[in-house]
Amino acid sequence: MRIGVDVGGTKIEAIALGPDGVTGVRLRVPTPRGDYPATVEAVAGIVRAVEREAGRRGSVGVGMPGSISPATGRIKGTNSVWMTGQPFRDDLEAALGRPVRCANDANCLAASEAFDGAAAGAAVVFAAVLGTGCGGGFAFGGKVHEGGNRVAGEWGHAVLPRRRGAELDREPCFCGQAGCVETFLAGPRFEADYRDASGVFRPAAEVATLADAGDRVADAVLRAYEDRLARALGQVVTLMDPDVIVLGGGLSNIARLYRTVPDLLARHTFGGECRTPVLRAAHGDSSGVRGAARLWPG
Repeated sequence: MRIGVDVGGTKIEAIALGPDGVTGVRLRVPTPRGDYPATVEAVAGIVRAVEREAGRRGSVGVGMPGSISPATGRIKGTNSVWMTGQPFRDDLEAALGRPVRCANDANCLAASEAFDGAAAGAAVVFAAVLGTGCGGGFAFGGKVHEGGNRVAGEWGHAVLPRRRGAELDREPCFCGQAGCVETFLAGPRFEADYRDASGVFRPAAEVATLADAGDRVADAVLRAYEDRLARALGQVVTLMDPDVIVLGGGLSNIARLYRTVPDLLARHTFGGECRTPVLRAAHGDSSGVRGAARLWPG
C-alpha cells in the first residue's frame, strides 16, 4: 500500500493506493496554519489514521508547498511560511519511524496527470496549481522532475511578463521579490481584484458565475486574469514547450479558462503560434495526493 499526503494551505489530504492503483481510503483534516509542530503531527496523524482504516502499513510520499533544499535538508520557497527553514522530512520520519519521500505539490500534480490523468502518456507535462498560492511543476516521462536545486517549475516566482500600468505597483511577494506570477494569479489575489473593483468580496467561484451571467465588473476582472494567465503560461511554452499544460487548484474549476486561455497563448509565445492543450486535472483537487503516493514505486 502506498500512502500519499498533500499538505495544502488550508487542508491536508491523505489517500491509500492499493497495488492496482485504486484509492482505498481518503481522509482530510484542516491545516494547522502558523504552527509547525502541529503541522508535522497533523501529517503523521493522518497517515496513522489511514493505516488504521486500511488495516495495514504503507510507504509515505508527501506533496508540499516549496521544496527541500539539497544543501540543508530544510524547506525553502514555501508560501506556508511557518514551514520555512524547518527539517520537515526529518521530523516526519522521526514521528512515523520510517523513510518518507517529499516533493513539491505541483510536481506531484504533474506526475499524477501524466500517469493516468488528463495528460496520460505525454512525455513533458507542465502543471500549474492555481489555489491559495500559485505553483508549477514538471513531469518528464511520467516522473517528477525537481532539478539540481529542487526548484524546477517554480513558475509562481517567475516575473509576470509584459507588466504594465498598475501591475508595476503590485505588492511584493512573500518570497521578497516583486512581480511574481503568484501575486497576480493566486486565488486570494483574484478575489481581492474583484473586491477592489466592485467594493464587495465574493469567492472566486461566485465571481466566475457572475462573469458568465454577464456582470460587467466580474467579466472585466476575469478577462484580466485570463490575460495574465496566458502571459505567464506563454513564458513556460517558450522556455520548455511542454506537450500538455494541466491546471489544478481551486481556480482550475473555472470552466471558461479552457475556452479563452488557449486562444490567448499564441500572443505570448515566441513565434506567434501555440497548439499546446490546456486541460483541467482529471483527478481534480486530489490529483496531487495521488502523485505523492507514487513517489514510491508500486
